[in-house]
Parts: sequence; structure tokens; C-alpha cells
Amino acid sequence: MSHQGEILQEAIKNSGISITRIVDELGITRPTIYRKFKEETLDYGFVKRVGDVISHDFSQEFTVAQQTVLPLVTPSVVSSVTNTQVATNPPRYNAAPVTDTDPVKQLLALQQKYIALLEAYNELLLKVYGPK
Repeated sequence: MSHQGEILQEAIKNSGISITRIVDELGITRPTIYRKFKEETLDYGFVKRVGDVISHDFSQEFTVAQQTVLPLVTPSVVSSVTNTQVATNPPRYNAAPVTDTDPVKQLLALQQKYIALLEAYNELLLKVYGPK
């Protein structure tokens, strides 16, 4: 089974959009995106930004349940508020209550819920106020 970096690389390859254009629009370097291709788990915000550039919906390939490793510092959500594209079926996070006694796992579960809540809030803002 392909890991998330490989799935991202394949989607970019199939889009026909050059890596140069993608890194320019994302404001990153070529080595950075090539490092991302090697990562097993990617940050949802990064994947969404790439999906916006190549007009690809990764919601089927990347689910919140697959995000086993999340950074403790997440990227700013302000940039997603000004995004012109709104997902028609946004991913939702429906998880059972956290019963694990490991504080790190509890923190990661809460972080996933918080990120999902922020994404839903941003989508609501876009629906109500529209893109600027």
C-alpha cells in the first residue's frame, strides 16, 4: 500500500501540472516537496493546499483517521478562509470518546477534533461571507 507522500506524488503527476508551478504557488522549494513525497504521513493543511493547486480532492485518499502523526504546531487557518474553493463534501471527524489513559494519545485525539472543528468553522465562514 502506498503511503501518503506517494499518493500525493502520484496525484501531482497525474494532474499534468509542473512541480515548478506547484512549489511557486505554495511558496515552498522543490527539495521541500520532494521530501514530502517521502513522508508516510502528511499534514492535512499541506495536502489541501496542494489539492487546491492541482484541483484534486484528496478526501477519499486522506482521512482524519489516517492522520496518525500530527504536528503540535499547526499552520495558520487564516489562509484557508480566503480560499476561493469550498469542498462540497467536507470531511467530518466522528470519533468515539477518548478512553485511552495515555496523555499523548489523548492530546493527539483532542488536537484532531480541534483541527476538524476549525476546518468546519472556516467552511461555514466561506458559505456565509464568501471569498474576499
